[in-house]
Amino acid sequence: MRVAPSQLVPGCILLMEVKGKSNRPIIVKNTVLTDKHIEILEKFLVESVEVSSKLSDGEEFSPKSSVHRNDEKIEFPPDVRKEKNELSFMANYKKAVTAFKKQYQKWQNSMPIDIPAIRKIMIPLLEQIETIPSAAIYALHEHGEKRDYIYYHCVAVSLTSAYLGKKMGYSKGEWLQIGLAGLLSDCGLARIDADILLKAGPLTESEYTAVKNHPTYSYRMVENLPTITPGVKLAVLQHHERVDGYGYPLGISKEKIHQYAKVVAVADMYHAMTSERLYRKKISPFKVIEEIQRERYLKFDSETVDCFLASIDSLTLGAKVILSDNTSGEIVFINPAQPTRPMVRIAESDEIISLEQVPELYIEKISAS
Repeated sequence: MRVAPSQLVPGCILLMEVKGKSNRPIIVKNTVLTDKHIEILEKFLVESVEVSSKLSDGEEFSPKSSVHRNDEKIEFPPDVRKEKNELSFMANYKKAVTAFKKQYQKWQNSMPIDIPAIRKIMIPLLEQIETIPSAAIYALHEHGEKRDYIYYHCVAVSLTSAYLGKKMGYSKGEWLQIGLAGLLSDCGLARIDADILLKAGPLTESEYTAVKNHPTYSYRMVENLPTITPGVKLAVLQHHERVDGYGYPLGISKEKIHQYAKVVAVADMYHAMTSERLYRKKISPFKVIEEIQRERYLKFDSETVDCFLASIDSLTLGAKVILSDNTSGEIVFINPAQPTRPMVRIAESDEIISLEQVPELYIEKISAS
């Protein structure tokens, strides 16, 4: 039967695909409709759809009373990134980076890690992840500076690691520990010649070997600190290990890698690849997410990656984006199985494009407006 979107209920089965202005499908045939599907159909003024007379559970479909709708453009809610608590969070993030930089410079002068000072800097900031949207966490790379990359990176990895730990169900005490591990995972870089770390061109083999030794240096710096748990120390040492055994410095695999290290590994890669650095340009967050998704069983812990991917929906639905062809649009629907390939409404034409069906096109960045 053919009904208006306002008459649909969750569980309706779509008998004919719904196409946009570009003749690409918005929702494919045989989809079991959810509230989100129905919302998309209504927002983009789809006149009617063909659905089965029975619902997915076998019950008869009884259409809701038709609701008249006008043709006014429907606006999405304001971008959550403009909320006051997030603005406060970003201000505190930058203050924490400045304070952490001073601690890091002390390590460069061979001074020991001052854990009480580190906790004073980070704990209040880490606790803010309980009240801010995931968008704030996954956009930290937008607020760094190339020359001070390492300081922004350490604090961002700390926040992202703690956020993932919280989403994975760890207790507050544990996800704070995971955040501490993320912060200290690269402390050993302070023991490497700054000229190597700030080098704009490719590293020589010996320089690259020195950089690869930083997890060992980091571990030596925290090894004898009595106020740090064994799990944090192992995460510091193992955050570049990979489940297939091709990481460093030990080349261990799977269950030999501490779970905290597996969480920090995902956070570390995401922020590193999405950030602008002296020797490497940043990569679109969505391309990085696709890379992490591809490596979910070979390189990274699948449970951590699943949690990471599950956060993408709340990050992007309704967000303004810039595509790789420089067109702007708005994300209107996300397939949980392909969160980096959502449906996007193009701003200039109102055309809806499914990025799942246009592999050469991808989201370049989330727009600031």
